[in-house]
Parts: sequence; structure tokens; C-alpha cells
Amino acid sequence: MAELFYDDDADLSVIQSKKVAIIGYGSQGHAHALNLRDSGVDVVVGLREGSSSRAKAEEQGLNVATVADAVRSADVVMILAPDQVQRRLYAEEIEPNLKDDAAIFFAHGFNIRFGYIKPSAGHDVAMVAPKGPGHTVRREYEAGRGVPVIVAVEQDASGNAWDVALSYAKAIGGLRAAGIKTTFTEETETDLFGEQAVLCGGVSALIQNGFEVLTEAGYQPEIAYFEVLHEMKLIVDLIWEGGISKQRWSVSDTAEYGDYVSGPRVITPDVKENMKKVLDDVRSGAFAERFINDQDAGGPEFKELRSRGENHPIEATGRELRKLFAWTETRDADYVEGQVGR
Repeated sequence: MAELFYDDDADLSVIQSKKVAIIGYGSQGHAHALNLRDSGVDVVVGLREGSSSRAKAEEQGLNVATVADAVRSADVVMILAPDQVQRRLYAEEIEPNLKDDAAIFFAHGFNIRFGYIKPSAGHDVAMVAPKGPGHTVRREYEAGRGVPVIVAVEQDASGNAWDVALSYAKAIGGLRAAGIKTTFTEETETDLFGEQAVLCGGVSALIQNGFEVLTEAGYQPEIAYFEVLHEMKLIVDLIWEGGISKQRWSVSDTAEYGDYVSGPRVITPDVKENMKKVLDDVRSGAFAERFINDQDAGGPEFKELRSRGENHPIEATGRELRKLFAWTETRDADYVEGQVGR
């Protein structure tokens, strides 16, 4: 069983005695910065010159500085920039300006696990990673609750890295729910595998293939959309609430029986073997290398795959059908339906 930590296991005054630099002000960055501030922590947000996030942070009353200046004054530096950006940001703006004994924090272990960032021996290296999107982390904190976090220490130079990490986790509200002890390796490998084999890659491919099977058999694309995509949320919500057992309890006997007899016909032992190959690529670093090399080249493969996905027939069908859903609204003001790229 995993080791769990709660509020009583952490001393909030540890992080309150330090200055924390939050590098980045995206989904997680804004939640960490605001929750820390509201927990009595001295916070500065580090952003590159010209960042569109500066105004957002300043509107919240946060202290904003360049990345270099934020790092120079910080005892703890939490790096919340995208994975592919972190190593250059670290080499050019963070590492040269770090205090000798500053702690370096992450919310995902990618760059440490695969060696793209290699802090010197004098720095604590830790992870505090909420298991939820930033807006949920912030909302739950404001409601007096918290989103569970996973916590790891890769390098304990000071001998107090765990104290600092748990105090940080408490300050963002994570230990109100629970902190789960892990390692950078475990977090990174399971996270990448889950995204690729199940949550993003697996589910997306399953939906697209189901849509193609029905439309190629002559069924209307609108009906196919409802049956393989729209109703997915109903099923996932039930699984999220009470596991697969609650989903099976909630659906009809016909659906439950079909689950048992047809699920294994679709997800065959070959699929499990392919999942193992995905995990092998994650663990060996092959996926990380492919991703970083492509990003360094400007992302040609990434952009081609994104365009192919966004131009799949199910997307055009969905755009029209969602106009009929008066009860839904996007939570992301900067997302534009049908816009290829970011």
C-alpha cells in the first residue's frame, strides 16, 4: 500500500519561512501561486519578457518578475513550464541564477527522469503534483477542500527535502485530501503510459475506430457520434464515481452483458501486448527522445499528427451536433472549435 500524508504530517511554517518562485502561470501555475499566497507564503511568479500571463498574475495581486529575477530571490523554485521548454529554460535562466542551496520543485518528473535537467548535488529536488487540473486545485482550495497530490524527493541535499515538500503540498491544499508518496521514476513512467495507452491515445483511437466502423457500415454519422463519443462521458463519470463496478451496476443488463462478452473481443491479448511495448518505449526513454527531437525540429511530426486528428470526420460531426447542446459550454475562453494548432 502507498504511504499517505495528511495535514497533520506537515508543518506549514516550513514553507512560510521561504520565498517561492513559481515559474509559469498556466493551469497549474496560477493555482500553485494563489494557493501558496493565501496560505501565507511569500510568492513571486517568474515569467519571460512579454508573456501574456503577466497581466493575469498582476490582476490577482501577485508579484511578477522575470524568470531570472524570480529565481535569484527564491529559496524554492517550482518549475511549471511545458516539458519541452523546461531544459532550455533551466539552462539559460534558472540554473545560472539559483541560490546555492535553493530547492528545485517539479509537478511532473519528465525532465529529471530522462536526464534533460541535471541539478547539481547541492540542491534539493522534489515533486508536488496535484492529481487534477489547476482550476480544480484552486476551486477546491477556496472551498476548504483539496485535490490529492503525489509527492516525491529525488535528491535530499539539505536533509530536509521531505519537510519542505510536504509543507508545500499542505500550502496548496493537497494534504487536505492526501499526499501519496512516490518517486520521480514511478510518476513519470505511469503518467506517460496512462496518457498514451489509455486516457488519451487509447480512448481517442477507440472512439475514432468505433465511429469509422459504424459510418462505413452505412449508419448516419450523427447517430454514430452519439453512440461512441457523446455517451462516453456518462460512462466515464460513473467509473470515476464508483469504479467499473458502479458503471456496470448503473447500465442496463443488456449493456452489462455486452460489456462482458464483447469487451474482450475488442481489447484482445494483442492489445495488452501492444500496451507493454508502449510501456517499454516510455521506460527506455525512446518516447521521450522522439518527442524532444521532434520539438527541437519545430514539431513537424507533432503538427502533422495534430492536424490529422483534428480533421477526422468525427470532429466535423461533433462541431455541428454540439450546437444543439444548450446545456454545455466551454470552460476555456481561448479554445476555438475547428482551429487546427494552438
